[in-house]
Amino acid sequence: MNNHSGWVAPVLWLIAILTGANALWMLLAPYAWYEQVPAGVPDFGPFNDHFVRDIGCAYLAIALTVGLAAHSPNMRRVLCSIGLCFFGLHALIHVYDTGRGHVPHEHWLLDLPTTYLPVVLLAAVSWAESRAALRSVGRAIWK
Repeated sequence: MNNHSGWVAPVLWLIAILTGANALWMLLAPYAWYEQVPAGVPDFGPFNDHFVRDIGCAYLAIALTVGLAAHSPNMRRVLCSIGLCFFGLHALIHVYDTGRGHVPHEHWLLDLPTTYLPVVLLAAVSWAESRAALRSVGRAIWK
C-alpha cells in the first residue's frame, strides 16, 4: 500500500529470512538448535524434541506470512498484524519469565535481537503502512 517507504520490504524480507532460517534449524536439528542458539534456551527448561519442532512449525508459518507481506503491499497491513501478534505475544512471555526471575536477567539482552527487535520492526512497519493508508483515504475524501 505504501510505495514511498523503501525500507519496509527489505525489513520484512530480513525478518522473514532470519525467522525461516531459525524455523528450519528447529525442524531439522532440534537438539543442536536447543544447545547452540545464542539465546540461552536451556535456561527455560529441559529439551523436548517434539516441542521444539512444534514451535519450529509456528516460526516457519510466521516466516512465510512476513515474506508474503514483503512481497504483497496490498496485503501487508493484515499480514504484518499476524506477525506482530505472534512476535508480540512471544515477547510478552519472555518479559514475564525474565521479570519474575524464571531465567537470569541476562535474558533482557540475550532476547533483544531475536525476541524484542522483531516486535519493534513489525510495529514500525505497521505504523508506516497505517499512516500511508490514512493519507490515501484523506486524499480520496478531499478530491
